[in-house]
Amino acid sequence: MKIALVTGGTRGIGLASARRLAQDGAHVVVGARRPETGDEAADQLVRDGLAASSVALDVTDPTSVRVAAGQVAERFGRLDVLVNNAGILPEATQADPAEVVDLAMFEQTYATNVLGPVALVEAFLPLLRRSPGGRIVNVSSTMGSLAHQTDPDSPWHAMVVPAYQSSKAALNAITIVLAKALADTPIKVTSVCPGWVQTDLAPGNREQAPVTPEQAAEVVHRAATLDASEPSGTFVDADGPVRW
Repeated sequence: MKIALVTGGTRGIGLASARRLAQDGAHVVVGARRPETGDEAADQLVRDGLAASSVALDVTDPTSVRVAAGQVAERFGRLDVLVNNAGILPEATQADPAEVVDLAMFEQTYATNVLGPVALVEAFLPLLRRSPGGRIVNVSSTMGSLAHQTDPDSPWHAMVVPAYQSSKAALNAITIVLAKALADTPIKVTSVCPGWVQTDLAPGNREQAPVTPEQAAEVVHRAATLDASEPSGTFVDADGPVRW
């Protein structure tokens, strides 16, 4: 049985991804800032006949990340799939930023969207190395694509949320360098864009979003179960490769 950890796994894309991976036979560890919500999510999966547990995990707190890694190591001895799903988009709700670029907003966004995944990879990479085929899935966004941001014909061109967009561009860069650094191992790293999903993170009216969390989870699942013959260091969505 594969062991998969999903950060931000209590709702939205995270919970749907946890369920999808568990349906595929994995034991899913739901990472949650609040232990009670993690327990609730894991208990629901167990009641549905799936294998799941939870771990208290605040991706912005390095101590929390290290403790969680120790708990996973003690219980399972390895990790097969790490899904860096936890993410925030506070610019969508802040009406009055200090300026076009707001330092406080960047600090808040990067703490979760960039430094969080870095902390997770650092702490859990030893466990992923124990897997016969470790997979790291970084949940990114086409909004972070430099190609789309500079293409007037792209539907994402008009979006201006600097902290969020640059955080996802940084996460994509991390995917690339990790894939190169781990090229001589069985571990594969993928950035995925789940699309405009019906979650609390969605800009505007979430009901207008065309993608359900369950549909988004399929993109995550595909990267999490990438065949050994498939390339590492790619950026994909439901339709295939995304321009960097």
